[in-house]
Amino acid sequence: VMSMVMVAVGVYARLLKHAEAALACLAVDPAVLLLVVGVLTFLITFCGCVGSLRENICLLQTFSICLTIIFLLQLVAGVLGFVFSDKARGKVSEIINGAIMHYRDDLDLQNLIDFGQKEFSCCGGVSYKDWSQNMYFNCTATNPSRERCSVPFSCCLQDTHEAVINTMCGQGMQARSYLEASAFIYTNGCIDKLVNWIHSNLFLLGGIALGLAVPQLVGILLAQILINQIRDQIKLQLYNQQHRADPWY
Repeated sequence: VMSMVMVAVGVYARLLKHAEAALACLAVDPAVLLLVVGVLTFLITFCGCVGSLRENICLLQTFSICLTIIFLLQLVAGVLGFVFSDKARGKVSEIINGAIMHYRDDLDLQNLIDFGQKEFSCCGGVSYKDWSQNMYFNCTATNPSRERCSVPFSCCLQDTHEAVINTMCGQGMQARSYLEASAFIYTNGCIDKLVNWIHSNLFLLGGIALGLAVPQLVGILLAQILINQIRDQIKLQLYNQQHRADPWY
């Protein structure tokens, strides 16, 4: 049911977007990510549910193998991310820069970036000047945009006393020095903030990883137990059929 809800939300969000915007930012579209995860979750849980109800070994094997693959991929991703932390950091930087470039092309992506910058009190990837990679915010003299040399409002220092958010508070901030801009916006990049947050919440992340891994392992174990029980029943039925004509049967 949850996977069907995810698919429905993903399809709805995707259909609401303009075609050109959807094609421009396909790789980092949250709606596509939600749709893909929902479809995969539905297929895997469908195999497990129907396989157990119908006692179908093929579906149960598919369910068990898929869970095993997902578990191993999570384990490998965690180990590689820890061992090759520098390369992982570079990949994260690449993803963030791609998201910055398509900031105005996708409303969902825009809201996601704004949420991240507000929550982590950061701006851009490495620094606030990374927003010059966006065609609307870059500082070139030929840029006709009214947002030239600016940063999004989510980079601005938050004032709890303001009832209405000033969406133009980042106007011209890229043209200012680091010290001048720090009085109005967050100048530190989100990559360092994210790394620091991960280091500060290792126990929380470990608990989440364990919470995801335990149900997967339990599902694999129960699927294998049920498969063995079904095979034993099949062997017993075949044995009874073969020896039905025996005089001692």
